[in-house]
Amino acid sequence: MLDENPLLDNYHQAPVIGYHRAPLSQKFGAPRQPNLVALTSVIEMLTPYDTPAAFDGLDKFSHIWVSWQFHHNYRYKNNNETSSGFRAQVRPPRLGGNQKIGVFASRSMYRPSGLGLSVVKLEQVKIVQGRVLLIIKGADMIDGTPIIDIKPYVAYSDALTQAQSGFAPTAPELLTVTVTDAANEQFMMLVSAGKPSNAHSDTSNNDTSIKDVNTGLNNATVASTIHRIQNQLIASDMSIIKELIAQDPRPAYRRTEIATPFVMRYKSVDVSFQLIASGQLQIIAVVTV
Repeated sequence: MLDENPLLDNYHQAPVIGYHRAPLSQKFGAPRQPNLVALTSVIEMLTPYDTPAAFDGLDKFSHIWVSWQFHHNYRYKNNNETSSGFRAQVRPPRLGGNQKIGVFASRSMYRPSGLGLSVVKLEQVKIVQGRVLLIIKGADMIDGTPIIDIKPYVAYSDALTQAQSGFAPTAPELLTVTVTDAANEQFMMLVSAGKPSNAHSDTSNNDTSIKDVNTGLNNATVASTIHRIQNQLIASDMSIIKELIAQDPRPAYRRTEIATPFVMRYKSVDVSFQLIASGQLQIIAVVTV
């Protein structure tokens, strides 16, 4: 018997082909656009879409388009859309959170489709236990984001140098971020405590790259590979944390509050920071979740 619900005629169903596994588990602190922060993460493909043959040739492209779902913003309950589900206008943070514009003139998460679109750098197509993991950099997605589709980025058609960008013609201005001695000491103690026994012996530069993170993973499991990127704290994470906070994730209406702590969760730690002067944020504590 055919479904007699006329609403279904206006919807398209798409399978979830994978999930994004990332150091950021909450929306607060996540970059508002892709490629603002070189944050390393991984896309875990699901069966049957994790077949290596499906990715043959993708490693020849430096960047990929990722279609994904805003899974923390539900507009549907019990498969029924409420009359108030559609937001015709939104308040972009870029305009101070006060000015309204049309939802289709924005990249707001409150979209009719609930879909996001990002171009990210493809670091590696990794085959682990016969399954595909895509190591990427620069995503604006949080942990657990459902992935709907993946396509290669083609520079000659996708990069339009003469395009006009409306109210967002340039990247947002970054704030200065400093770290107190106490917070830096807390961070380094947590890095040392979580360092595996076979960690890279050369720590003279106080840095660990993605290559170091992947060292020795040729025989690793999918779970351990994801864990290293998703949870294991490494020294270079402080630079990433500072870059994330420099984007100023605070609500627009609270950006003048001096000495008011805000907390951003990153991997296995909560990072507390506050405004100490105009345009200057300071990390004041790093504690285990």
